[in-house]
Amino acid sequence: MATQAASIPRATPQPSAGLVLPAFTLWWREVVRFYRQTTRVIGVLASPLVFWLVIGSGFGTSFRSGAGAGQEHYLDYFYPGALIMIILFTSIFTMMSVIEDRKEGFLLSVLVAPVPRSAIVLGKVLGGTTLAAIQGMIFLIFAPFAGVHLDPVKILLVGVVVFLVSFALTALGFAIAWPMDSTQAFHGIVNLFLIPLWLLSGALFPLSGASGWIRIIMRLNPLTYGVEGLRQLLYPGTPTSFPLSSDTATLVVFSLVMFAIAFLMANRRTTRPAA
Repeated sequence: MATQAASIPRATPQPSAGLVLPAFTLWWREVVRFYRQTTRVIGVLASPLVFWLVIGSGFGTSFRSGAGAGQEHYLDYFYPGALIMIILFTSIFTMMSVIEDRKEGFLLSVLVAPVPRSAIVLGKVLGGTTLAAIQGMIFLIFAPFAGVHLDPVKILLVGVVVFLVSFALTALGFAIAWPMDSTQAFHGIVNLFLIPLWLLSGALFPLSGASGWIRIIMRLNPLTYGVEGLRQLLYPGTPTSFPLSSDTATLVVFSLVMFAIAFLMANRRTTRPAA
């Protein structure tokens, strides 16, 4: 047995494949995989659209946000929140692919390949970010129905905010999905934590009209700055609680912190093959 064991050639360490190519490959796989699932694409777009139309029309003109001209109807006020909802749904649920890849054995094969963990995190996160940003920008076709008049500069600035929110939420979704073995547990975390995160972002009601303790939570909620930033860009002159520069800076910090957490999670945990 010793002779046989000695005769088995040892695997020689292979040089790392680098960062860019593996990350690009995983990014492209996420994009192709998502758009091949037509029902998922429709669901991500249709659900927030239905929420926007039903809730917005339900409140109608009975809601007063104190925002002044341009947002007399609740459909107008709720539009940035519906846009954030699309980004949230796409970013988070795209990262369910981490759990699916683990069950299928794909993630394990990537982990044993000469690929740095940073490439895995970057590729998966950028893939989800791209999908969320595209879905969010598609929703802008309904902007004229919300009283929004777009121009190239405004579209570019909205795209920056959408990208930052998408990147942060996708990295958060990656960090949540990485240690999990079941999609049911993932859904439980989403329903318990991430949906309230959206509800307390100013998407449904303004920060200025909330009660004291809710107002504190909303100020600590990073999504609040995404909603506020979009509202300022889509409805110029609307009174908001924070300047656009503060919103953007907060989103940048939020994105970096979430990516760092995702990177640490990927380097701490060892993925186990599915039973």
